[in-house]
Amino acid sequence: KQWYQAVVSTQSTGLKAAVEEGKRIPTELKKDAVALQKQIDLDGNADTTLNSLDDEYLYAGVRDPKLVLTTSHNPSSRLKQFSKEIRLILPNCQRLNRGHFVVKDLVEACKSNDVTDLIVLHEHRGVPDGMVISHLPYGPTAYFSLSNVVMRHDIPNVGPVQEIYPHLIFHNFTTKLGKRLESILKYLFPVPKPESKRVMSFVNTEDYISFRHHVYTGPNNKIELSE
Repeated sequence: KQWYQAVVSTQSTGLKAAVEEGKRIPTELKKDAVALQKQIDLDGNADTTLNSLDDEYLYAGVRDPKLVLTTSHNPSSRLKQFSKEIRLILPNCQRLNRGHFVVKDLVEACKSNDVTDLIVLHEHRGVPDGMVISHLPYGPTAYFSLSNVVMRHDIPNVGPVQEIYPHLIFHNFTTKLGKRLESILKYLFPVPKPESKRVMSFVNTEDYISFRHHVYTGPNNKIELSE
C-alpha cells in the first residue's frame, strides 16, 4: 500500500507540474491523467483559487481541444475567407458550413461529438465584426468585437502558414476579467512542442486585444520575425 501511494504521489506531482507550466502531459501519465487530477483535488493540493475562478478549464491540458468553427447565416465571400484563415490559426479546428442550422442544434451536435469549443464568426456588410467563443458543455461564452481585421492576403509577400502548434504570448491580462479572457483564448490551443517556431501574441491595451501571428527564425544568433 505504501508503495502504491508513493507511485500515485509521484505521478500526481508530475501531472500538476506539467499542467501548471503549460507543458505536454508525459506519455506515461496520459492514460490516468483525469483520475490523477481528481486525486489531486481530493488531497487538497489543487490551486483552489484558480479552480473557483475558472473551474470549466480544470482538465485543460490533459486532452487536446477539439474545435468547431462556423459563421452566421449566408456568409459573404470575405467572411468565408476569414473563417478559412481562423481555421489555419487554430489547431484541431474543423470548419462547418452553417446552412440552415440554428445555434441550439449546433451546440447539441457539438456536445454529442465531444467538441470542447464552438466558434461563430459574424459580419456587417461583408466585413468580419464579431466572434463568439463558447466552451462546452457548460461555458463560459464570450463575444469579441472585431475591428481593423487584416487577413493574410492583405499582407504583401506573406509566406505559407505553418500548422505546427504555436507558442502563446499574453500581455497585460492582469485583472480578474483579464485572467478569465486569457483562459478562454489560451485553452483553444494545444500544448506546443519546445522546438515550435510559431508564435501568437495577444496584447491587451485599454481593453482592446491586438492579435499578431509570427514565425521566427534565428540565423547568426539574431531573431527575425515574419508575419
